[in-house]
Amino acid sequence: MSNPSLGSSLPARLSEWLRGHGGASLVVDIEDFWYSHHPPAVGGRPVKGAIPSRPRRAATGQGGPGVSVPRHLAAPAPIAPLGGTAIAGEGTWTAAGRLVHGVPAVYETYVEPDAVHTSVVIGVAWMDTTLLSARLYSGSTIPGGNLWTDTAPVPPAAATSLVAAFNSGFRMGDANGGYYSEGRTAVPLRSGAASIVIYRNGSVTVGQWGRDVSMTADVVSVRQNLNLLVDGGRPVPGIAYATGATWGRTLGNSIYVWRSGLGVTADGALVYVAGPALDVADLASVLVRAGAVRGMELDINTDWVNMATYAPAAGAPSSAANGTSLLPTMTGGPARYFEAWWSRDFLTMSAR
Repeated sequence: MSNPSLGSSLPARLSEWLRGHGGASLVVDIEDFWYSHHPPAVGGRPVKGAIPSRPRRAATGQGGPGVSVPRHLAAPAPIAPLGGTAIAGEGTWTAAGRLVHGVPAVYETYVEPDAVHTSVVIGVAWMDTTLLSARLYSGSTIPGGNLWTDTAPVPPAAATSLVAAFNSGFRMGDANGGYYSEGRTAVPLRSGAASIVIYRNGSVTVGQWGRDVSMTADVVSVRQNLNLLVDGGRPVPGIAYATGATWGRTLGNSIYVWRSGLGVTADGALVYVAGPALDVADLASVLVRAGAVRGMELDINTDWVNMATYAPAAGAPSSAANGTSLLPTMTGGPARYFEAWWSRDFLTMSAR
């Protein structure tokens, strides 16, 4: 109960302890009951401050004086509001995190996930993979084991280029997929599984294992989690009704809870979506609205959904002090990835 890696609250820690000691089904049943009896409000407007107004990096897309601008992707197009009337700032992208050679590498925006629960606001982050290099950090809880080189905390050498960090997927017993990193297969990879694949040069993509992506000499990390939510630029057929092996032994597809997902756009950018009161169908829909052609669910529940960007002063390392969460209501904050006790896997995006 005193282990912070099991969650920030006592109920979360108890749930994680039970999951690790044969009580996963009981935890899911309790969570299903709770969330199904506490759905998000229908209608209404977001509370004040739901869309952060804090100042962020200017989205100039230009290098500074005497700095040659590197090759980079075009900034993402605005996301149109579902209801036709936007909340102030909704769907408008703002640059976040440290600049890479004078160019924004991460943009963030905020949207309503559906036209029914109009008081809910979720966050979307777009990451330029031509400017950023991906890395998978492994944990003693997920995927398990204590012999990982890349594990929390983010080391000082990596902090000098860190731009963003975000949560990975489910516990491996619920992920219905495998895990490969640092030349080790912690859990066998499953053909057909939704997969984050990182290559030796730091490039990264999301795809179906065995169709879009497969093992090659250049693959350094594979993190699988369930099946694709988005394929061919649209939510997969029957997404709201598929159960069992498709989504793993976890909360039902129609249960509204904190969820996160990751997708890849046609030009190779990564899109991360997260927020409260999301069901699986809405998560897929927002990934598509943000431009994803393929996408997958990552972790769910309040304690595990977390993304932060870091904007240190020029020449300084990233740290909890200069980090900002995608949503102010996210648990854990930017400090999580700099803590030695953090024992779940996560991903980082660093300046190339």
